[in-house]
Amino acid sequence: MPAPDSAPKGLNYLASTLAAPVSPAEAALRPLSFADFTGQLKTVERLKIMVGAAKKRGEALNHILLSGPPGLGKTTLAFILGNELGKAVRVTSGPVIEKAGDLAGLLTNLEEGDILFIDEIHRIPKTVEEYLYSAMEDFRLDIMIDQGPNARSVRLSIPRFTLIGATTRSGLLTAPLRSRFTLQTRLDYYDHATLEGIVQRSCGLLKVELDAGGAAEIATRARGTPRVANNLINFCRDYAQERATGKITQPVAAAALELLEIDDAGLDEMDKRMLRVMAENYAGRPVGMTTIAVAVGEEAETLEEVHEPFLIQEGYLMRTPQGRVLTPKGYAAVGLKAPVGSEQGSLL
Repeated sequence: MPAPDSAPKGLNYLASTLAAPVSPAEAALRPLSFADFTGQLKTVERLKIMVGAAKKRGEALNHILLSGPPGLGKTTLAFILGNELGKAVRVTSGPVIEKAGDLAGLLTNLEEGDILFIDEIHRIPKTVEEYLYSAMEDFRLDIMIDQGPNARSVRLSIPRFTLIGATTRSGLLTAPLRSRFTLQTRLDYYDHATLEGIVQRSCGLLKVELDAGGAAEIATRARGTPRVANNLINFCRDYAQERATGKITQPVAAAALELLEIDDAGLDEMDKRMLRVMAENYAGRPVGMTTIAVAVGEEAETLEEVHEPFLIQEGYLMRTPQGRVLTPKGYAAVGLKAPVGSEQGSLL
């Protein structure tokens, strides 16, 4: 068993947790049906209606776009849809589909009614995206073979399939692609009570001893994200076995998560570094994310996808036309007091 000190922590913890491939252990915790899935009530209800109607008509499910921050269950819902329909789910991601031939290979290997799940669909090259239009609407592909005077178009018929696209940045999707999804639905951060239930379920599946205080502590620091919660459970279990009696109690969970440098509000060191840079370097004035990224030594895309949504949701910073603005709560999170009469004070 790896020692607790070997886990990523501080600046690296959240980014590594949300960017890492799903491990077999994490996959085993995924719900397999709507009945087992917790939270996202509106999205689940919409999907249930679509699944029920598709079954009654004997047709493939219409195309679906799932958006929202990473770790909230977009991939899990795609597999649930496959299980509910009794169809296979093929998984890929936008950056992997580099040319039209890659897309053709995926689509021509599907069976009737199968689901193609494309994660990070906003990162599909525009030249490939155009081939998706006819595939989604007419279930055909027109591929160009050869070049120059020998070039010719070949039409490929493909089975009726369902495309489920997942994105953390729906604003980067083009209007033509977005309009081809029958359902566009967003997943939001989970509330504390729902996340606590997820923690208890995961611990039950893992056969980890846990009391109510331990579950509440993990849920409080998991920033509304089931994937983060499941990773925290794994570390807390290791900590409990190495440094305690094996049971995750509130004091044990708190000590374990302090070792990971995740505070009782769910903020990690990178969150605090962002807030501190805005407070100390820019005195609360509006600042662009690219500037923040350079100052903290992280990619702007990572900050926008992993850190910023939670900080905005929880009221630590605001997004304005001029840039990101720190709020009094953001100042307090790094132990500073908001300047009297500052711009962010007047905006709140």
